[in-house]
Amino acid sequence: MEEVRVRFAPSPTGELHVGGVRTALFNWLFVRNRGGEMILRIDDTDKQRSSPEYLDSIISSMQWLGLDWDEGPGAGGKYGPYFQSERLEIYQGEAQRLLEKGQAYYCFCTAEELQAEKEKQRQMKQPPRYSGRCRELTPAEREQKKAAGGSYVVRLLMPKEGETVVRDIIRGEVTFDHANLDDFIIVRSDGLPTYNFASVVDDYKMKITHVIRAEEHLSNTPRQQILAQLLGYSIPQYAHVPMILAPDHSKLSKRHGATAVQEYKEMGILPEALINYLTLLGWSPGDDQEILTREETVRSFSLERVSKNPAIYDLTKLIWLNGHYLRTMELQTVTERALPFFQKNEEIWAAYQKSLLKIEDVVALVRDRVKTLQEIVEASVYFFLEDFPYDEKGVKKHFSRENTGAILNETAKTLEKVEPFKTEKLKEELQSLGRKLEVSLGKINLPTRLVVTGRTMGPDLFDIISLLGKEKVLARFQRARELFFQE
Repeated sequence: MEEVRVRFAPSPTGELHVGGVRTALFNWLFVRNRGGEMILRIDDTDKQRSSPEYLDSIISSMQWLGLDWDEGPGAGGKYGPYFQSERLEIYQGEAQRLLEKGQAYYCFCTAEELQAEKEKQRQMKQPPRYSGRCRELTPAEREQKKAAGGSYVVRLLMPKEGETVVRDIIRGEVTFDHANLDDFIIVRSDGLPTYNFASVVDDYKMKITHVIRAEEHLSNTPRQQILAQLLGYSIPQYAHVPMILAPDHSKLSKRHGATAVQEYKEMGILPEALINYLTLLGWSPGDDQEILTREETVRSFSLERVSKNPAIYDLTKLIWLNGHYLRTMELQTVTERALPFFQKNEEIWAAYQKSLLKIEDVVALVRDRVKTLQEIVEASVYFFLEDFPYDEKGVKKHFSRENTGAILNETAKTLEKVEPFKTEKLKEELQSLGRKLEVSLGKINLPTRLVVTGRTMGPDLFDIISLLGKEKVLARFQRARELFFQE
């Protein structure tokens, strides 16, 4: 079996988004399933829009998700450099080879001339494409134009007749008519290669066996196959993964929720949940299983199970998955992941450092009812702050009832005597109080929860009271009495 080599080639002109990371993930799963090599290549020839900050963000996002690579930045490898900006001599040499063989030519058309061509084609309701006027220039005419000092690009001499068949692992055979393909640019006027040219050269030089990329690149593939054939290259196997669309089937954008990996991280999504969710965007294990470990997915992943149809982005589903991971992960791991979110909230962090409570004990109580790491902090406020707000609807409903003040006074007296101040004993004593007062346990528990937490819902009330301790709980009864039950 041949060695499998795949590449993920992001451009550092923006953050790593959902579509890009899903492509990286499918490359990673495929190559880990086949025991091959994953290459990270940085397509940074767009100098105006590329930035070191975006590059750092892409690399840190992949590291956070656990999508490691075998060759590329930080890993080395024998087929480098792995930045396209450092491979310009290679592209120049291959372009020169095509020019010398008459398979490429210099084009001197100005931007104004090309725009006029497009406008004429638009008026005639023809698809916009280069007319090929410079392909007919004689060698003498080309030299004369070069000597005149004008700018020029290099175009590939494309066949005018016939077809190119792309054999795609996901989509089967896709046929492209050469009549619809124009002589595309392979080297821009500034000497830098275009995407189609550099990618073909790099994929061959780096011995890439499978090109797994987004569906939007399918239209580029016939050009790339023709270019590879003219250069005498072998053609890799292609697999174009489906688009990710918004719930309304429009193009996915920021208005549909977070789209960049860093945004998911900042909102408290776990990398395991994001990987699980993205795995199921366009791929299925063949059953209705929704919770997949990375190891399970690697064992069962194949490109043949990737759908041709667009995948629909569903933020609600992702957040649901995240909640599952928060509930089922090791408590220590969840606590470690939540810690930076606690530290970001200066008020809570300062109060925690003066508190005797352990964050792990608080996380253990609240994690069953939250769906993000950020929500863990929000659900923990009353454990650390004494001046928490009270739910207004809860106050109107529970504190306005007749005898509530008297019931709470009796509750506080009972709690003051409870020893040990532990869950089961607390529950037993308040049940006993309910029988004594001839009221339901709800008429004690609901206002007590509001007194102790400011909320009407949350973890088990007796677990909360036990964790807070007698002193804090009784102080909160006093605060509520002063605020709501003064005669």
